[in-house]
Amino acid sequence: MTTIAYKDGVIAYDSRQTRGGAIVSDDSPKCQVVDGVSFFLSGAVCDEKALIAAYFGTPSAVPVECSGYVVDGGKLLMVGHDDKTGIWRQELAPSNPDAIGSGSAYALAAMDMGASAEDAVRAAMKRDIYTGGKVRSVRVARDQ
Repeated sequence: MTTIAYKDGVIAYDSRQTRGGAIVSDDSPKCQVVDGVSFFLSGAVCDEKALIAAYFGTPSAVPVECSGYVVDGGKLLMVGHDDKTGIWRQELAPSNPDAIGSGSAYALAAMDMGASAEDAVRAAMKRDIYTGGKVRSVRVARDQ
């Protein structure tokens, strides 16, 4: 999986990709931009295209095993698979830190203790074997 954290207008994420219990890469891009919409996804890499397609209106016939954050028109949303519509989405409050992925509990605890989104991902890297590599971040221009 991975760890993706949001706090104070910044999305931070690691670069580790795993398959089963093995590390595939520590330099995997986790941000995909499609038609001006930024996707930061965690979970099964093979399902990312299906979740992105569902976001734009083409639902998947099979369950999708990934979820994440989307930045679309200044709005930060959490997205995942829904059996009926193919996609669920929930807008996140700008003032509320959040994290998703296998290291999310570590990242949330770190942010509760004052860490930035980037430092929260670094904290998750110390305990979660599925989080590693480089920490990358993006400042999100959000509508308030």
